Amino acid sequence: MSGPLAGIRVLELGNLIAAPFAARLLAEFGADVVKVETPGSGDPLRKWRKLHEGTSLWWYLQSRNKKSIAVDLKAPDGLAVVKALAASADVVIENFRPGGLEKLGLGWDVLSELNPSLTMVRISGYGQTGPYRDRPGFGAIGEAMGGIRYTTGSPDSPPARVGISIGDTLASLHGVIGALMSLLHVKTQGGRGQVVDVSLVESVFNVMESLVPEYDLLGEVRTRTGGALPGITPSNTYPTRDGGYVVIAGNSDPIFRRLMTAIGRPDLAEDPALRSNDGRSAQAAMLDAVIAEWSRGRAVEEALAILEAAEVPAGRIYSVADIVADPHYAAREMILPTELPGGTQVKMPGIVPKLSGTPGGVRWSGPALGAHTDAVLAGLGYDADAVARLRKSGAVA
Repeated sequence: MSGPLAGIRVLELGNLIAAPFAARLLAEFGADVVKVETPGSGDPLRKWRKLHEGTSLWWYLQSRNKKSIAVDLKAPDGLAVVKALAASADVVIENFRPGGLEKLGLGWDVLSELNPSLTMVRISGYGQTGPYRDRPGFGAIGEAMGGIRYTTGSPDSPPARVGISIGDTLASLHGVIGALMSLLHVKTQGGRGQVVDVSLVESVFNVMESLVPEYDLLGEVRTRTGGALPGITPSNTYPTRDGGYVVIAGNSDPIFRRLMTAIGRPDLAEDPALRSNDGRSAQAAMLDAVIAEWSRGRAVEEALAILEAAEVPAGRIYSVADIVADPHYAAREMILPTELPGGTQVKMPGIVPKLSGTPGGVRWSGPALGAHTDAVLAGLGYDADAVARLRKSGAVA
């Protein structure tokens, strides 16, 4: 496997989620990613959530295709190693608090002087500028201040977490987009490298649809609505006879008519007042009640079969067990068999997106701490004696 990013060198100076996930995406499409970790402990993600023989299963996923090199960033010789890596890299990805790398002598001014074509992706809570720049910020805070938590959950409950670290993930995706745009600028226009400044708060805020103009012009404050999609009707989560739920999105005009016919309400399908979305939204409570009455009389699979036959978008809410057992996921290679150190077989998520000519892939799962230190140093020109001296001094491990 080579991938569309073969030949692109990435230096990861990040921990936990946001920067490492961005680097993982690049690695899955062929980039040569070197992850710098602290000797002895490594990335704290190695011990997060569920462990297998002392190492997080999340780590094996988050760090697949990466090379791990253990370097003491506080040691002068360790800094020299990182500078040498940055000098030959196309992209550096970091998620220190603003000013953190500068204190180590690895700020943008230093690295861009060493490598004028370098792209530096900087992911932080609030961005590199502004009055909040120095505050610590994790994904949960980005979700809170970016607006998504205020709109997540049921109206009669406190704001809820989405269920995953969506703030970090959105920041990672914005970081990858920015990195690729900067690389394109460098490679096709001969431009200098640049800083890609990604804020966790802004990454969440960027996907919040028409939140701001609704408030500015109409005074509307979007809040929690459970499974409903207010203003786009009907679209909601409906209960079934067997204790399950189906999500039904009948919100285009022709789909609405097909939905009403399928559930035995042709009168509503032909009602002039319900012909367009604004009319339906004015009667959303009535329509939800009609659909829920129909769904309660049927098991999930029966309801889905009727809706599929009518070409109405619908689906049941999947757990991870449903996902792993689903034939469509299997056909799309979205559940990949992976081997952990020691030979244990485990399923992992597949690659997204699917490229027809240069697809991404998995070469290896997350490596042991410092597994590639010797090889990476050799690639920088360090001979065996020099590596031994670095190890003896503690600059690398």
